[in-house]
This record gives sequence, structure tokens and C-alpha cells, in this order.
Amino acid sequence: MGTLSVSGLRKSYGEALVLAGLSFELARGECYGLLGPNGAGKTTTLRCALGLTAPDAGAIRLAGLPVPERAREARMRVGIVPQMDNLDPDFTAAENLLVYARYFGLADAEARRRIPGLLEFAGLAGRADARISALSGGMKRRLTLARALVNDPDILFLDEPTTGLDPQARHLIWERLKQLQQQGKTVLLTTHFMDEAERLCQRLAIMDGGRLIAEGSPRAVIAAHIEPEVVEVFSELGEASAADWARAEAARLASRVEIVGETVFCYLEESRPLLDHLAGRRGLRYLHRPANLEDVFLKLTGRELRD
Repeated sequence: MGTLSVSGLRKSYGEALVLAGLSFELARGECYGLLGPNGAGKTTTLRCALGLTAPDAGAIRLAGLPVPERAREARMRVGIVPQMDNLDPDFTAAENLLVYARYFGLADAEARRRIPGLLEFAGLAGRADARISALSGGMKRRLTLARALVNDPDILFLDEPTTGLDPQARHLIWERLKQLQQQGKTVLLTTHFMDEAERLCQRLAIMDGGRLIAEGSPRAVIAAHIEPEVVEVFSELGEASAADWARAEAARLASRVEIVGETVFCYLEESRPLLDHLAGRRGLRYLHRPANLEDVFLKLTGRELRD
């Protein structure tokens, strides 16, 4: 069974070019992350891949089938966790799964056989008869994940699956997603949490302006696009400005410097000279850490807000 391949995908809405020749392919059994600021084209990419939006140009194969020509058939092999939970409030947790199973032609008897295991997998054992209004946000999100598995899909589309969840709920969903990969499921994940992408994705792509601007394993993307070490420098309360220090001193000690408000980001190949310098400075605090995916994301897509 095929996974997902996208080649030369283009989509415009009026004068606005949303996808500009996008190409990528998922390997069987991998988690592939699609990252990008708001408006980068992630949601349009997912909609085109599922056959819900027709592209202007390009080729898509989902589960081995051409999309949009055979999209309905392809979607039978796909599980979807949308950005917003769209559970039916008139049904219980178990009834939500049962009704959803009917969309895939599952007999009620087979669906009822699957439901206890799905609820247990989602950490919702004992909640089969709970009304949706009685579930917490984390429970609803886990029920939406269970619903996406009711048809035993080969491929999962997860659109920001942990947005709005507390750390405990996020960690539980991460563990469940790792289990699904161990079962051989292929996952396409969009997320704004860079730590989530680093934890879950074997490969990822950063999108902006409808194009892929970086692709590879998290570690390879970091190594290719940014210095290995970062020192963040802040002013002590009431002391001289860290930005003033940076303008006078940082450029000779760091490979690259960014001043964001009163925080100075120093990107370095070798941090020791800067750390020795800071150790003798009063009025400045600092945080020394390895570079991460968020550093790359901000370097490639900029720090300005996107609406």
C-alpha cells in the first residue's frame, strides 16, 4: 500500500499564490513533519492531499491512488485528526466512534468489537458512556485520535494534534503516536511545537510561501542551517542594556548576533570565548544551550508575527 507523494503542487486563490510547486514524499512507517508559520500553505497542502481542495497543477498519490481522481477511495485508508475537535456532542464517546465507523462501511458488530481497545489506547477506558461535554480538552483530543483509528488506517494526517493541551496530555499523545509508528503506521504531522517535531519526526520540512525551504531529519536540518551553540544574554534588572553590550562587544565574539527587544541571541561555533567574557561582566545574565529546531525555524522564516 502506498503512502503519500506530492509533486509540483500549485494552488492559487485569486492573485494569492498559496502553493508554489511543492514536492515531498513520505516513506512507509515514518513520521514526517510539515512545519511553517501561519499562511505558509500547510492546511492547503493537507486539503489537496486528501482530495478536499483541487490543486491548479501537480500530481498527488495517496495510499497508492491518484488524487483527486480517486480521493474518496484513498481516504478509506487514512485517519484524520483535524485542528479543531469536531466530535458530536449529542453522542457518547463510544457512539462517536460507532457512527464514524459507519462512514467506512464497518458493520456495527465489528465497530463495537474495536471500540474498547481504541478507548483503552486513548486512555479513556471506562469513559465509553461519557458525554462529550463531560470530557476535558485532553480527553476530547485523545478521543479524536481514537476516532481516526477506527478504520485501522495505513496513514494518519495529524493537524496540530496537541495545540491547547497541558504537558501531561501532550506527553500521553506523544507516547500513543510512537506506539502507532511501532505498528507501522505512516504519519503526516503539522505542528507549531518545535520540540514535538524533534521528538516525533524522522524527517520534516519547513514551509514558507508555499515552498519547502528546508527538509531532512531534525538533526540534519539543524546542522545544515544554524551554528551549533546559542547563548542568550539578558540584562539584570536596572542594569545597562544587553542590547547596548551586544552592539559594542558581541559581534567579535559570536558568529551571528540577533537583538530581539532586550534579549541578545548569540550563535556560535565555539562558545568558550563568549562565556569567559560574560563571566567577568556584571549586570548581564545568560543561558547557554545547543541550537534547536526553533532557532532554525526563526532564522528561515523570520521573527515577525504572521496572522
